[in-house]
Order: sequence, then C-alpha cells, then structure tokens
Amino acid sequence: MINAHFVGDSVRSTSPQAFTMYEKSRWGEKKTGWVEFSGVETLYLVGKGKIEVFSDKRKLGFDELLKRVRKVDKKIETKLAVFRNLRDKGYIVKTALKFGAEFRVYDRGVRPGEDHAQWVAYCVKENEQMGWHDFAAKNRVAHSTKKKLLLCVVDEEGGVSYYEVGWRKI
Repeated sequence: MINAHFVGDSVRSTSPQAFTMYEKSRWGEKKTGWVEFSGVETLYLVGKGKIEVFSDKRKLGFDELLKRVRKVDKKIETKLAVFRNLRDKGYIVKTALKFGAEFRVYDRGVRPGEDHAQWVAYCVKENEQMGWHDFAAKNRVAHSTKKKLLLCVVDEEGGVSYYEVGWRKI
C-alpha cells in the first residue's frame, strides 16, 4: 500500500512503492524526491485500494478526497469515468493541460517518454452541447500536435462511448 500526502492541491508520495509504480506503469509524475499524482489518478488508485492519502495525520476516504478534488476540478466525475474505463483497458492516461484537453492517451504497450501519445482526449457528459467552433478548435489542437482527437462521451450511468475524429482531405 502506498502512503501519500495531500500537499496544497496535489498528492505526493515518497514511498518506494510509488516510484516502482511509476517505473512499471507510469502512475504519477516523477519529481525530485517524490512522485506526484493527479487528482484523477489518486481517486482511481484509492478506489482500487492501492494508495492511502493523508492530510496531516488523518486518512482521507474516497468521498472526502473527491470533495477536495472537485474544488479545483468541476469535471472530475466525468473525467474519472473516462480515466477508469481507459486504464482498465490497459491504456496509459496522463493529463493534457498544455493541450487544453483532459488527457493524453497512449496506446497499449507505449510508455510516456519513450513514444508520443496517440490521442488527445476531451471528456463530456452526453447531455452537454459543443458548438462547431469549439469542436473545430479541439480538432485543430489534436492535428497540430500530431495526435488523433478522441471525444469521450459519458452517459448518465457512467458508461463511456468514444469517437475518434480526424482530418480528411478530399
């Protein structure tokens, strides 16, 4: 079991197991002296019983952790449904803030740092609307970064449908 601590808005661990998980499956981001986990990674790992998160000396349960993460990420439930679905299928999923997206998704067997992500993923609820300008902007970002656009649509039951979008020259 990995012990981690809530520090500011991030979750960090100095445990050897955290470094092992990073090297094996690219969980978190390796920093000098610790591994830092995103909110969605932390929630997933807590749900799987792989990590315990503490604030000061008090252990945080899943619901309390979700509440804390929701303060900085209003879309966390939608993102967690997508993250969980993709990770359970064997994909490596990392944040993609610099792309203006939710995630970079690496094909099975590909390790971040050794090759590039195949997709840039945007997560939406099935009842959300997206205008053409927003859709075109997302597609343009994916194209300019040499990735495929992956629209991840989460339904009311938490199921996820994926739509891969690309450019086509006629």
